[in-house]
Amino acid sequence: MMIGMSRSSDAESEREPPKKKIRVELRKNLSRRRREKDLTREFASGEEADDIPTSERVRAKGELSRRRTVVTEGTGEGEAAALPAVDSQQCIRGRVLRVHGLLSIVAGEDGRTYRCAVRRLLKSLATEERHVVTCGDVVWLRPAPASGGDPNAPREGLIERVEPRHGLLTRASRGREHVVAANVDQAAIVLSLMQPELKPHLIDRYLAAAALGQLQPLILLNKVDLVPEPSVYQPLIGYYAQLGIPVLLTSATTGYGLEHLRQYLHQRVTVFAGQSGVGKSSLLNALLPDLHLPTRAVSAATEKGRHTTTYAQLLPLPDGGWVVDTPGVRQLQLWKIQREEVEGLFLEFRPFVPLCAFADCTHTHETGCAIQQAVARNRISPRRYHSYLGLFYDLPEDKW
Repeated sequence: MMIGMSRSSDAESEREPPKKKIRVELRKNLSRRRREKDLTREFASGEEADDIPTSERVRAKGELSRRRTVVTEGTGEGEAAALPAVDSQQCIRGRVLRVHGLLSIVAGEDGRTYRCAVRRLLKSLATEERHVVTCGDVVWLRPAPASGGDPNAPREGLIERVEPRHGLLTRASRGREHVVAANVDQAAIVLSLMQPELKPHLIDRYLAAAALGQLQPLILLNKVDLVPEPSVYQPLIGYYAQLGIPVLLTSATTGYGLEHLRQYLHQRVTVFAGQSGVGKSSLLNALLPDLHLPTRAVSAATEKGRHTTTYAQLLPLPDGGWVVDTPGVRQLQLWKIQREEVEGLFLEFRPFVPLCAFADCTHTHETGCAIQQAVARNRISPRRYHSYLGLFYDLPEDKW
């Protein structure tokens, strides 16, 4: 009998993942508790200590109040070990399509769409990210009980857990990390040849962001229909092609290059990124005619794009794969990159780095620097080296 009970408990342990309790950091409160006033005056007035009213503290004080014990799955290490446990019988997996303020639109594995709030514990965890949930996240959600009304309307739900991410496109925003898209395979860096004008240094910044997020880069030079002689950009295209980075000339107006672009998007998750007005949404409208994403013309006064897309959203492709349409940015600042990491983000630097005279060479001023010698011999593009210096010194784009 005892043997049978042992076998039954063993079978249950195999079915359920192990759980454990850990202490997690919570966000600091915006305001601290104010101490009671006039304690010193009351003591100086001669009042006996036993007569001073006392109160019992129920909540923890100081740093202890910013920690909490949570039950986790305990099936991995690091971030995976800190995942809150969920009931797989009551929760379903889903993928975040877009985030609107406090609500996230999630496509569940059951084929339904859910409007979800985020569990308070997840919002309270101490993190440097601007939002705890972002476009492309794989989450576990608890559906709310179904109510009457339109059966096709999104149901309500609560996001209980966010799975570990891979393939990130991030940037710094107001001192915090802004994860633009998660669980992405490649980054389509969209730039316009005209209106607004091409900024090659911005390509290098996005290439660095793609390398940090372990994304395969794809450069799209859009609005080729506005350029009378596209051949003048052949040296730029050829340089990136030598680095193994595909470069496509496209036009959302004429459809030029769209068939070739579809081949790169097939069965992949691609985030479209670039500054405002380069034509990201226009390209997606041309690829998906039923999409009808809002677009606006470039400002005639400044020749700069206007912010039209206000949030990132995940869109399915009819032939397989996903694309992420993102808001345009004026400047791209990398998140918490160390100076020693910058050289590794430039592929053409790697053969020359071991040849430098000093192991800790920064490639900025040292004698015997193989990188500077390669630039002087035109084996490394001076423009790319200039981009390296801008990232190394963390200069804003207008100072490059």
